[in-house]
Amino acid sequence: MFRRLINIIKGFLGLFISGLEKSNPEALLELEKENLREQIAKYNDGLASHAGLCERLMTQTKKLEAEERELRAKAGANLKAGNRDAAGQYALRLQTVQRELEENRVQLEQAEETYKKLLKARDVAISIAKAKIENLKSAISDMKMKQAMAELSEMSAGMITNIGGAGDTLDRLTEMVNEERDKAAGRARIARDTIDYSGVQIKEAEQKAMAEQALADFAAKEGIPLEGVVKKPSEKTMGPSTEKN
Repeated sequence: MFRRLINIIKGFLGLFISGLEKSNPEALLELEKENLREQIAKYNDGLASHAGLCERLMTQTKKLEAEERELRAKAGANLKAGNRDAAGQYALRLQTVQRELEENRVQLEQAEETYKKLLKARDVAISIAKAKIENLKSAISDMKMKQAMAELSEMSAGMITNIGGAGDTLDRLTEMVNEERDKAAGRARIARDTIDYSGVQIKEAEQKAMAEQALADFAAKEGIPLEGVVKKPSEKTMGPSTEKN
């Protein structure tokens, strides 16, 4: 029972983590990039150790080569001088050095070849990982763009549905507004028709006549000629014209 419970808990945790990964792929991508950097650093450490081995073999090979030259020279010199025992010892040591030198050369060649392969494998692995990361970045960007387009499309579809569903309400509201507008126009027309404009015109004419009379009286008192008033000819102006006739 306990094992089954553990499995259920693990399953729920796996689903939860998978949901987090799907909801935030950028964070997962950054984590993978960091893991890649750590792996490259560890690989480089191992590669550096192997390069150090190559350097040690190379140094040892050069040392054995120098010792080989020295032993060959000493063996030859002693042999020419008639020192057979010394020449034999140098010759024996020379054989040992030559065997070690041959082994070192083989090991150095193998180590160098392995180093080159490891270096190439690292570069290829890094290149592949970088290509995958770039492709994943592009895929995430494309996914986000398509998600945004899908959300906009869904919003547009929802708006169209809502607008279509509200069409009856808008028609009823338009009909109500037009009806009330027509009622208001009818009331205004009835109010205009009930006004007695004849009385208004009479009062307006009376006011105008009284104003003209007041203005004429004022002009007469002040001796100001009033335009628009035709003066009657006086007897003095008529006399001379009669005499001339």
